[in-house]
Amino acid sequence: MNSKYSRSCALLSALLLAVSPTMAQQSPATAAPQAASAAPAPQTFSQEDLDRLLAPIALYPDALLAQILMASTYPLEVVEAARWSKANARLNGTAFEDAMSRQQWDPAVKSLTSVPEVLKQMNDNLSWTQKLGDAFLAQQQAVMDTVQALRARADATGNLKSSDQQVVKTETQGSQTIYVVESPKPEVVYVPTYNPSVVYGSWWYPTPPYYMYPPAYVYPPGLVFATGVLVGAAIWGACNWGWGRSSVNVNVNRYNSFNRTRISNNNWNHNVNHRRGVAYRDQNVARQYNRGGNASAAQARENFRGRADSGRSDLKGMDRGELNDRARNANRGASAATRDKAVAAGAGRANAGQRMDGGARANAGQRIDSGGARANAGNRMDTARNNASSRAGGGAFSGAGNGRSTREASQRGNASRAQMSNRGGGGGGHRGGGGGGRGGGGRGR
Repeated sequence: MNSKYSRSCALLSALLLAVSPTMAQQSPATAAPQAASAAPAPQTFSQEDLDRLLAPIALYPDALLAQILMASTYPLEVVEAARWSKANARLNGTAFEDAMSRQQWDPAVKSLTSVPEVLKQMNDNLSWTQKLGDAFLAQQQAVMDTVQALRARADATGNLKSSDQQVVKTETQGSQTIYVVESPKPEVVYVPTYNPSVVYGSWWYPTPPYYMYPPAYVYPPGLVFATGVLVGAAIWGACNWGWGRSSVNVNVNRYNSFNRTRISNNNWNHNVNHRRGVAYRDQNVARQYNRGGNASAAQARENFRGRADSGRSDLKGMDRGELNDRARNANRGASAATRDKAVAAGAGRANAGQRMDGGARANAGQRIDSGGARANAGNRMDTARNNASSRAGGGAFSGAGNGRSTREASQRGNASRAQMSNRGGGGGGHRGGGGGGRGGGGRGR
């Protein structure tokens, strides 16, 4: 019995050893797709990116923070509004509102002209502004969560508390504490100044956060507030710190008062027309808002840069001898083109000469045939042209100087002189001969 049991155990062990390698090979293959499907999609902005971007403004009052987030999605209009605000710094009250109503910017950008210092900071730090807007459009919930996390850090260091310039409230939502920052007077905004590397405690990344002020600026400890800015209803943004779903929305009453409208929907939506062609960093956002236009243009620009870079790389890879060879070949091509032009020009002149020989030159030969010597000269010229034509053998000059009309004129001249000799007698002939002699003497001298 024991021997049978031993044999059974040995057989079972052999079967397990035979099957286990196959199972070991199949298990990773089965688990791999599950792990791949569980992996989250990569985000355009990491948590470090968000912490650095939001550190300079996370402690701003909620209404101003919301206004900055909305306006940052229109970076070019921020630039225009900052310039306009600087040029119209003396406007206030009704004059300011009338001038503002005529501008074509998005209402979120218009509102920030009531806080010119903030608008200037966004314009001076335009790269930060654009990244902030892209992050807000792509990962709005992560942006709002980051604001709360930074406020919690500032509270832990004792740098976030109520004062004459702000009211800090806390709410508990499940296990999370929500920090709400408001102005004591809704129509007045107090903008805090603080060092983002210090106010949250020791900075926890190797790369420092973004700053609102130049590097040489000396920050006071904690939060310091400038004089309050009377904004009226201009700052109409609001933060909705909802349960598990935070967002930015619109205070309808304040919006309608400042923008002279009558909207009823308090949801904020990005308007692609005010983006002014600025590319979206996140591909999902680009597909949602861009409708393919700017994406195609951006791809075309990238393709052009790629070709240009490739050409420059090719040139860098050549030695001096190869570059010189290319230059010589280019010069040879230019010289050949010049010779072709010269040949074409010569052919044109030859054709023009041929046309002239048939008419003007024949007529000229006929006119100079009035005397014997000139007629003979015309005959000699005809003979020379005929010989030259024969030697040329046709081609471009074929038929030039055949002299037919000139010979006919010469024959008519000889007949005319014979008639004059018969009518005029010896004296006439003698004078004619004397004339010829004088002519000959003239040529001899």
